[in-house]
Amino acid sequence: MSESKTVMENTGENKTPANFIHAMIEEDIRNGKNGGRVHTRFPPEPNGYLHIGHAKSICLNFGTALKYNGKCNLRFDDTNPVKEDVEYVDSIRYDVHWLGFDWEGREFYASDYFPKLYEFAEKLILKGKAYVCDLTAEQIAEQKGTPTRPGQESPYRNRTADENLDLFRRMKAGEFPDGSRVLRAKIDMASPNMHMRDPILYRIIHTEHHRTGNQWCIYPMYDFAHGQSDSIEGITHSICTLEFEVHRPLYDWCLRELEIFAPQQIEFARLNMTYTVMSKRKLLELVKNNFVSGWDDPRMPTISGLRRRGYTPESIRNFSDLVGVAKRENVIDVGLLEFCVREDLNKKAQRVMGVLNPVKLIIDNYPEELTEEMPAVNNPENPEAGTRKVPFTRELYIEREDFMEDPPSKFFRLAPGREVRLKYAYIIKCESVVKDPVSGEITEIHCTYDPETLSGRPESNRKVKGTLHWVSAAHAVEAEIRLYDRLFMSEDPEDVPEGEDYKKNLNPDSLKVIRGYVEPFATGTKPLDKFQFERLGYFCTDSDTTAAKPVFNRTVALKDSWAKAKS
Repeated sequence: MSESKTVMENTGENKTPANFIHAMIEEDIRNGKNGGRVHTRFPPEPNGYLHIGHAKSICLNFGTALKYNGKCNLRFDDTNPVKEDVEYVDSIRYDVHWLGFDWEGREFYASDYFPKLYEFAEKLILKGKAYVCDLTAEQIAEQKGTPTRPGQESPYRNRTADENLDLFRRMKAGEFPDGSRVLRAKIDMASPNMHMRDPILYRIIHTEHHRTGNQWCIYPMYDFAHGQSDSIEGITHSICTLEFEVHRPLYDWCLRELEIFAPQQIEFARLNMTYTVMSKRKLLELVKNNFVSGWDDPRMPTISGLRRRGYTPESIRNFSDLVGVAKRENVIDVGLLEFCVREDLNKKAQRVMGVLNPVKLIIDNYPEELTEEMPAVNNPENPEAGTRKVPFTRELYIEREDFMEDPPSKFFRLAPGREVRLKYAYIIKCESVVKDPVSGEITEIHCTYDPETLSGRPESNRKVKGTLHWVSAAHAVEAEIRLYDRLFMSEDPEDVPEGEDYKKNLNPDSLKVIRGYVEPFATGTKPLDKFQFERLGYFCTDSDTTAAKPVFNRTVALKDSWAKAKS
């Protein structure tokens, strides 16, 4: 294959680009910009666990590099030691790998570049483009003005380069306390872009850094570290979310004044999703105040939470592709994410039978000591998945909701005098019920079966409208079932009246823990093993399951019950 044909296939020149970012990259390749290189990066701050919005960015940055035979770096923006922790570093690494991407040894940290970033800062000082300011944070904010009113120049703005250099070096040496001085860029206090009004480049923080220890007590701001780190690594396309669009002039200004390689910053709309908060600060608040059990609580939109709930990497990558890349902010229905995991698990998940709200069913004319092993299909979507044996006995558990004494006309499940098929087994007919004398609750359903109606036999051709799942009472394994639902009741959890808290929208029924029964096949599984409980939904084995107490998390129901409830 010729080199030109390879480039054409890899750049997508023979088809419509997937999105506007890829269109820009393909234009750069055609024009020979950066020698045809494509080099992206994913730059998380290690101050929390990654969420579904980060997953979209991971897929975009790493996916773009793969599409154009380029490279993608993993770079930690560890410029604020007050909020960062090695726990978050480890979790980010794991999440990126779990999603199916690899940075091929190109793991970097902004702290790798602290010496070089410091040199860049001194260069700006010597050029008269940066100065040490003694104003407090409150004073700086006040003097910045408003979008319609120019800011005021700092009284320290016109210090000489020598004086600024001396003060900056003394800041580095640790002579001054936190908050007493900052290094600011000297740009334009009347700029219509507030980020260009002498922004802060360095601040004093006397806190031990998780990688550099106490070597530094001054730390660069993200806006200063970002572009220069991109430049050092030779990043060609610095893909950011839309809130960084107003930061791009500063990004470009720093690179231009430092006269170093200038990557191109490109912004896209961040992911917003219904019934979900994406603010890392608010997610941290939910964790710290015990509204959830941790960052990996299956109700959280974190990658670790979705993983523990049973979501697959493929479903999240497919969701990211379906959402696409836009220039304008929009809100994606969380139902699309749930659709993606249903579609993926339908093809992969092992089918088993489980009963979540059991009532005992007794087949009076079935031999008491007999146990049959019924062949059951493991996955009808995958013929290679094979079959398993499910024990069938005289006493079974069925779902309490599958029986009604006085059913409506459209109820096709079990009722007095009515016949249904037990999946993979026989047709049964309800003969009578036993009730608790105090509560009136049904405790037993008594039926008879037709031995000529065993499922799968040629002579079993009698049709009934209802088919029920079941578990043998003698072989049933008791399990803890965690029924997870959406964490918030409102489509926009943060849309609350002024003065009210978004947490008022928390869903009190987002977790229900019940005791149910599963067939023996579902036990002895590993954490994160995936199942479809037939007729009930998709579940996965939880990370804290044990042989003595199997625990299953509901990933998603078989259908979107929320959409049905709203219609």
